[in-house]
Amino acid sequence: MNIMVMAGTSDARKIIKTLSNRKEINILATATTSHGADLARSSGADNVREGRFDSEALAGIIKENDVELLIDATHPFASEATRNAIRASDTASVKYIRFERPPTELPNSEFVYQCSSFEDAAFKILQILKQTHNNSDKNGKIFHLAGVNTLHYLTQKIPGEMIVARILPSVYSVKKCLKLGIPHKNIVAMEGTFSQEFNSILMEEYQIGVVLTKESGQSGGTFSKIQAAIDLDISVVVVMRPEIVELQGKLSFDDVKSLCDEVLVE
Repeated sequence: MNIMVMAGTSDARKIIKTLSNRKEINILATATTSHGADLARSSGADNVREGRFDSEALAGIIKENDVELLIDATHPFASEATRNAIRASDTASVKYIRFERPPTELPNSEFVYQCSSFEDAAFKILQILKQTHNNSDKNGKIFHLAGVNTLHYLTQKIPGEMIVARILPSVYSVKKCLKLGIPHKNIVAMEGTFSQEFNSILMEEYQIGVVLTKESGQSGGTFSKIQAAIDLDISVVVVMRPEIVELQGKLSFDDVKSLCDEVLVE
């Protein structure tokens, strides 16, 4: 069976690793970055296509490689990638399965603010900063934990000197930070899902006053980021997942084992 896995997440790597153990399965993975492509290969993908593909390009790849099943394991915030995957599977007449990370149950706290978009989040942060400035002599920095491609929503309204960005340790990410005005000393380049304790240490070290993150699920480390901030009495602005109406009626799993079991019984 020829399977396409749209990758780029730790969940996708687990799916690839599980399915690639079966000799009868050939896996073609897609990834948007060279780093993501390398991770997909090391997880067991037989072939990897790197790039950002629209629905037409995806449909072409599906047909060229006789793909019989498309597994969409992209990030919960990669809404356009999911829409393209659904369109491509419909065009190429192949089965589509979505892996959707379980959502994080947000703590009931006065320090947690939910927003529906990054534009709204930037305005909320400005409000928090203004209120903090009026009530205290301390001016904490903003800890951006929402991916380098959302950083511009903050830098459009807030000086880069006030922003600490934790990013993947890639040339692309570092260059993007510098281009947006983030000083070298405010760039934290590291990869992984970190513990609450480690997040707390970073927040204290960089004198953080507000945290910006997104609801990426447990595997994205959302809860440990939020709880670390709450324990330090730091406000957290959380951008909630976008709703993808095209997923209605589609086969979806929130557990890697259940998804792989479904594939293997076919």
